[in-house]
Amino acid sequence: MAVPYSMDLRERVVRAVKEEGFSRNQAVLRFGIAVSTAVLWLQRDKANGSVAPGKMGGHKPRAISGEHHDWLVGRCRDGSAFTIAKLIKELAERGLKVDHHSVWNFLHEQKLSFKKGRWSPASAAGPTSPGAGSNGSNTVP
Repeated sequence: MAVPYSMDLRERVVRAVKEEGFSRNQAVLRFGIAVSTAVLWLQRDKANGSVAPGKMGGHKPRAISGEHHDWLVGRCRDGSAFTIAKLIKELAERGLKVDHHSVWNFLHEQKLSFKKGRWSPASAAGPTSPGAGSNGSNTVP
């Protein structure tokens, strides 16, 4: 698991650039870090006066919650057909932008799905491949 650099190192890099006159490139060579890291620390120091790392890890709350959760459960249980793409579009119309994975996870956790029936009029019409049924095999002569 990634661990943030120490506050001591962060402060020494910023101090070297701001107070000691080092360039960013000189500072990164001295302290053995990436240029992008030094640039980010200097931007963070300029923006909020601290080089402390941001929060890492933790729980990200679900996007589909509250009113949207209740609506989506009702929508899926009302008996009408749905696809994940259609649900994403309907949620967007309601003001919630979510991705395919979020909707799939929601449906899986709630044990919601739409399955086609086993029988349809098209399946009762008979074989659709050429030559099927003439000699009992489904291969084309």
